[in-house]
Amino acid sequence: MTENELPCLDMLEATPDLLRGLMCELDHDDACWKPAPDRFSIAEVLAHLSHSEGHCYRLRLDRFLNEERPELEPDDAQMHLHLYRDADPEDSFDHFEEQRETNVEFLRSLPESAGERIALHKAAGEITLSQMLHEWAMHDLGHVRQLAELVRARKYLAGAGPLAEGYNLKP
Repeated sequence: MTENELPCLDMLEATPDLLRGLMCELDHDDACWKPAPDRFSIAEVLAHLSHSEGHCYRLRLDRFLNEERPELEPDDAQMHLHLYRDADPEDSFDHFEEQRETNVEFLRSLPESAGERIALHKAAGEITLSQMLHEWAMHDLGHVRQLAELVRARKYLAGAGPLAEGYNLKP
């Protein structure tokens, strides 16, 4: 972060590269593999990130900047599962990456004081834009961790043979 810049922008900018690095050895079948019926596949995680980027975070960002004390609805990924089920992982990632680049570029153009803008989140109460940026980075990192665990289970666990016995993966 540079002086006079909003927080978390370097982390938000780094997320697509982190995801790309984790997925470097995956094929389409790997991306669509589900560890259990009630768990997300990598493809579904990517679809969720793409959807959240525009329909949650960018929408909230615009409302923070264009309205006085906007009321923000909580976001629930479970409400959008139908959008994630058959999503193409490459298309989802490309869309996420494009949106993220645009969003970070826009965020970098804002003054640091924009972080003090206030909204009323219906579940969390009064929040600032700066707090939302921290939550956005936490959201990213949670899904980076989730994707890493899926990659570990799908690509590397079986190949580790008896060395894998000490691992308790929960993808």
